[in-house]
Amino acid sequence: MFEKTDEQLIAKSLQGNKQAWLNLLKRYEKQIYNYGMRMTGKNEDALDLMQEVFISVFRNLSTYRNEGSFKSWMFRIAHFRCIEFYRRKKPMQGLDDAPEVASEEMDAAESIHTNQENKQLINAMQQLPLAQKAVLELKFFGQFTFDEIAEQTGISANTAKSRLYGALEKLKTLMEVDYA
Repeated sequence: MFEKTDEQLIAKSLQGNKQAWLNLLKRYEKQIYNYGMRMTGKNEDALDLMQEVFISVFRNLSTYRNEGSFKSWMFRIAHFRCIEFYRRKKPMQGLDDAPEVASEEMDAAESIHTNQENKQLINAMQQLPLAQKAVLELKFFGQFTFDEIAEQTGISANTAKSRLYGALEKLKTLMEVDYA
């Protein structure tokens, strides 16, 4: 069967169709959770952030004007919820509660190695300033263009590029220290 577009699901959701809203949530819940996990470093915080994002999306769904992709609009909301999160919480948090994610195809040794690398990357990302971390997250994990990142974060595309390259340099240094 054919999958409905975001716009079709939004229209049905605005008409009160709960199933359409749930389908829209299902479509993006993993992406928003992963965004929250990489930005906060903790499972509970990622789940809280995801909930806040979806509540904000629900409350503001009628204001979505189809100017740009729904995904981009939603990640803009996620970015602002993340800024609010950091205003409420300490910016540096540990990874004790970070979930270990393993692919079924990997053997145990590969899984352990991959999980350690993921934890090291998340830990290194936690040491970046929020502005750099957000651009890095949106570019590599959200796969947004610099123009889309600029629109979502309220900065210029050149500033987004500068923040990304600065973040990559810091990550490189941090990751080299972890592997030394």
